[in-house]
Amino acid sequence: MTSNARIIRLLFGACLALSPRAIAASTPRPLDYLRHLERLQRRLPSGFHALVQPPFIVVGNETPELLGMRARRTVAWAVAKLRDAYGFARVPRRILEIWLLKDAATYRHHARRLTGERPSTPYGFYSPSAGALIMNISTGGGTLVHEIVHPLIEANFPDCPPWFNEGLGSLYEQAAERDGQIVGLPNWRLPGLQQALRRGEVPAFRRLMAMNGFEFYQRDRGTNYGQARYLLYYLQQRGLLRRYYQRFRAQHRRDPSGYRTLLEVLGVRKPNAFRRHWEAYVLALRYR
Repeated sequence: MTSNARIIRLLFGACLALSPRAIAASTPRPLDYLRHLERLQRRLPSGFHALVQPPFIVVGNETPELLGMRARRTVAWAVAKLRDAYGFARVPRRILEIWLLKDAATYRHHARRLTGERPSTPYGFYSPSAGALIMNISTGGGTLVHEIVHPLIEANFPDCPPWFNEGLGSLYEQAAERDGQIVGLPNWRLPGLQQALRRGEVPAFRRLMAMNGFEFYQRDRGTNYGQARYLLYYLQQRGLLRRYYQRFRAQHRRDPSGYRTLLEVLGVRKPNAFRRHWEAYVLALRYR
């Protein structure tokens, strides 16, 4: 058996593990991964390595052993657990690259090389136009898991509003496995959200959930991320997050923001009373 044939055989098994139904519908085929990998390897800078971890190709300038470990323990783990948690039936139609850069200098350099722009964050980001998730992996794997959420949401809920997309990604910036399931843990966004709540600077849920991209990302960005994260954290802790996601997606046409669905899933008849309850809940949480 040739080397390429072995790779195709391994890729076929890995792709089937993602979803037979998705394979039949839209997932790149094993030969697509092989061709993409071959093209990529011809243009990789010195010191870089690449490997296939469906539905991604993982690239990095650490050792091949460390790159492989990150691909298995973070990328493969996150994809499998997220798909299981939300019933994601689809993976991205195109092959996306995950660039794991070992330090801030190579992160800034290659982020600019791949996108044409300086990165706006020191941690990492997903660039749909570049077809890549670009990470400064020296800052940890939390941002990587956050960004993996986005192409999965893109494939399964293309009209998802920014509050839920970023709230779900942010939920898993600090994550663990509990009883075989991925769970988000309190993280660094908590103290800032608590301070904003005490100052009365956090918008009503109806307002947050109705925000368009410009409003969410440009106005009080940190507070918006934190509020969205800890609303989903509240749902997670009550065992309601999967149910909420699936009902929101199903009812999106008649409830594009998800606000009415939220009240429905929570069984809330008095939104103001729930808001006061949620604020007290968040203020009682502790991070470290």
